[in-house]
Amino acid sequence: MQFDLTEEQKMFRDSIRELVKEKVEPRAMEIDEKGEFPWDIVEVFKENDILGLPFAEEYGGQGADLLTLCIAMEEIAKVCVNSSLILGCQELGSTPIKIAGSEEQKKKYLPDLASGEKLAAFGLTEPEAGSDAAAMKTRAEKRGDRYILNGTKCFITNGGVADTYSIFAMTDPEKGVRGISAFIVEKDFPGFTFGKHENKMGIRGSVTRELIFEDCEVPAANLLGEEGRGFSIAMMTLDRTRSTIGAQGVGVAAGALEFTINYMKERVQFGRPIAALQGLQFMVADLAMMIEAARSLVYRAATAVEKKEPGFSALSAMAKCFATDTAMRVTTDCVQLMGGYGYMKDYPVERMMRDAKITQIYEGTNQIQRVVISRHLFGK
Repeated sequence: MQFDLTEEQKMFRDSIRELVKEKVEPRAMEIDEKGEFPWDIVEVFKENDILGLPFAEEYGGQGADLLTLCIAMEEIAKVCVNSSLILGCQELGSTPIKIAGSEEQKKKYLPDLASGEKLAAFGLTEPEAGSDAAAMKTRAEKRGDRYILNGTKCFITNGGVADTYSIFAMTDPEKGVRGISAFIVEKDFPGFTFGKHENKMGIRGSVTRELIFEDCEVPAANLLGEEGRGFSIAMMTLDRTRSTIGAQGVGVAAGALEFTINYMKERVQFGRPIAALQGLQFMVADLAMMIEAARSLVYRAATAVEKKEPGFSALSAMAKCFATDTAMRVTTDCVQLMGGYGYMKDYPVERMMRDAKITQIYEGTNQIQRVVISRHLFGK
């Protein structure tokens, strides 16, 4: 199923596939085992203009559409979800600037992100405000030509390694989500520090940290759009980036199944390869169908989001939800298909299963995706 990919997109997919096989796959196990951020992979992506994909050419990027970005995410995630997050975060952290930034803000921040000289991050989640953004405690108070930020963000991917942060804070708590505003915060702004480095089950090579704001001084010029627009900026960002998380889910599922099929052809039990056992063949067939369906939905959603078709937000939620549920089902079954060996760290499927789990949680849990979908269907 090619979903009517253009010849250019097919060539791009093949080139990304070759690059990650050569440069990323040999590092995937070590990245997971050491739990260290892979700066060498950042350099590989910089050298090959991967980090410039989500940015317009006028800001030094490649000007790729969302479908092309999803293709890249899928191919990278097939061998290393940690590495795919480097590209995913560059898109997530920069999208608020692309959506709501002034031309001056875009010219100041986007070129360094497009070149990969600087990394981006997105700061919405807090200890008491995960799915419930209205419970946000981080405050931003305007004082003259500056905003003073106080509060804590948690579970922030790229925390501490990123240079440019899209941060959401309450400027008018009495208005609930309509009192949230968005800011561009630089790593070296006074009063901005980093807290706990999370010890995670999966994506162990991706840095996840607390962001701490203690009288952090942010120039008023770094407000994105107007006060009170923060929640809508965050939701518009997630509408776009959920397709890329869906693509990440498709990638890790496809990578796990490909490895498992090759293993099954070689593993002999009862005098023949286990690939010859019909019960196991049917399991593999089910997994392959789910992956194809997920890929089609992700590609469809990416196209709808790009064109801003009616209902694109629900489609994006469907793609993220279905593809990442698929990722968890496929990777878990691949461990089962490989038996005891699937459970061992000598093989990649147990890592893929651990990495797949987070895709059902971040950028909106799959329970929240079902809320988004339901509201669309019932007209709420």
